[in-house]
Amino acid sequence: MTALELEQSTDPGGPATDRGVIRRHPTLAAALACLVSFTAFWIAQRLAHVTMIDLMVYRAEGETVRAGGSLYDMVATSARLPNTYPPFAALLFTPLTLLGVPEMRTLATAGNLLLLVAVVHLSLRLAGRPRRLPGPAATLAVSALLVWCEPVWTTLRYGQINLLLAALVLWDLTRKDTNRLAGVGIGIAAGIKLTPALFAVALALAGALRAAQLIRSGAGVRAAWNPWLRQAAVATATFLATAVLSALALPRDAHRFWTEIVFAADRVGEVEITANQSLRGALARLLHTHDPGAAWIVLAGLTAALGLALAAGSLLRGERAWAAVACAATALLVSPISWSHHWVWCVPTLILCGSEALRRTGTAARRWWTAAIALGLLFSSFALWWVPHRWNHHQELHQNGVQMLLSGVYPIAGLAVLALTGARLWRRPGGRTRHHGGAGPAETAGGGIPTAPPR
Repeated sequence: MTALELEQSTDPGGPATDRGVIRRHPTLAAALACLVSFTAFWIAQRLAHVTMIDLMVYRAEGETVRAGGSLYDMVATSARLPNTYPPFAALLFTPLTLLGVPEMRTLATAGNLLLLVAVVHLSLRLAGRPRRLPGPAATLAVSALLVWCEPVWTTLRYGQINLLLAALVLWDLTRKDTNRLAGVGIGIAAGIKLTPALFAVALALAGALRAAQLIRSGAGVRAAWNPWLRQAAVATATFLATAVLSALALPRDAHRFWTEIVFAADRVGEVEITANQSLRGALARLLHTHDPGAAWIVLAGLTAALGLALAAGSLLRGERAWAAVACAATALLVSPISWSHHWVWCVPTLILCGSEALRRTGTAARRWWTAAIALGLLFSSFALWWVPHRWNHHQELHQNGVQMLLSGVYPIAGLAVLALTGARLWRRPGGRTRHHGGAGPAETAGGGIPTAPPR
């Protein structure tokens, strides 16, 4: 033992002792780090005087349901915000009316922080990590870090439900293929907010391609009914059940939503504002117009086709984690309005990039760490808010090149995720890749499709 090592070993407060404590009690250390980070986050939110304005809209929706009013004529808060969600969501919001506003805000903040932990846990599970660290320790440590991403911050600032939707989808995608209820989470998420329905489309596409492969191989039509088709069917049936339930409970509102509101994309807000981080918003700012028209329709159509193909291709190769982030990025890009807080899917994306780096050594590891750090800095930089963005002042229509770049950081990130997914598929043109979600691919009775690890 060297003199330096001897000195460190006898110093009870030295760095070697600290590292030893962390090694011996990683979960306790991660829990303390998470507690400190979440407490600082909560204090910072209170010091910023967050309004939780969307939570107040949800409460108003619940009150409207209880009062028998018109969901799509109501406006809430001083900003006079309308309801834009399907009526099923309003049914779920009615319990908020049973709480006082301070208690509701406290519970919403605590609930969203717990949902972040759930999203991190499910994302790590989907990505097949950790390997050498206890699962709870990894979940808490990563949660302590990613809570500071701008989409997470803004989700809690507004009291939004994005983390709930992500958790529902990820819960489905991490279930065993043999689980006959897999798909319920996606269906419920789509019933609350329509965009998660794209995950069911991706599953159906992958399932159809797999069925065609099985039929061509002579497996027969019965064997072609594979877990992806079943999961898409369960998601669709669940979504339809939410629509039927809301039609029975709120027939007038349900009829109006499905015949009018669902087509009124501009009802959500101004297309060109910085907060809109979809392709449509970026294109509106680029073209200096309120409505990019046909240019957006063509671009969104091409992006949707590409993204769904990449998601389905990733599923067919056993890359379920990459399929999930590719589908999420596609949904956010092609949606007419994708507020910055909708991009909480940065959490599983960053975890997946970090997992890819941990699987590799040398140059390959450095490249993935570079990608993970670059995306992490982008999502935690708040760069989109560095440009003029006053509500109803249309300042975004007069941006210069640098401002357009800053106000389009999330669409750029989404396209980068699709590019990374495509690059992985291009480099592995044949055979089955390792499934990200367990020790390795497991065969099922549904045609040899890789499954998630047991729950």
